[in-house]
Amino acid sequence: MTTATAVRPAPPLLDLDDRLALASLAMDGRLDQAAVAFEVNTAHLPGADPIPHPVETAPPPLMPSPYRTPIADLLHRARLRIETDGWSREALVEEDGRRCAIGAIRREAAHRDQADDACVLLLEAIQRHWQAETIPSWNAAQTSHAPVLLAFGKAAELAHARNL
Repeated sequence: MTTATAVRPAPPLLDLDDRLALASLAMDGRLDQAAVAFEVNTAHLPGADPIPHPVETAPPPLMPSPYRTPIADLLHRARLRIETDGWSREALVEEDGRRCAIGAIRREAAHRDQADDACVLLLEAIQRHWQAETIPSWNAAQTSHAPVLLAFGKAAELAHARNL
């Protein structure tokens, strides 16, 4: 008598960029929790100073782009736009400023042709790692912004490798 044993396939290996992006998202969550815990733990203290918030006179400077080619730089800026303004699953731009993948590209592009070229590369990067027909359908199927940020990183690398 033989016994069949179910073999579970190994999870896919993540490259360094994927692991760093996931670690960054986890750290953001931990920092948010720490800020809430601080507020809760010090709310009852009459003389406790609140967390100081910097005076916003201008938007914070964006991280300098590591890419010197225009499309790779555009994809990097669009990724930063989603990180700073927030990600939208269903609309190009929400009332609160959150943007979907195409909305972020359009916001950062100098002109329509540049946005179209960036979208072509983003779709190619998406289709290399996920099954998707279009960017909007793939964007709407995501449950968080993490895969969207990863796709932007992969698309920027593609553009950089092709000197675009």
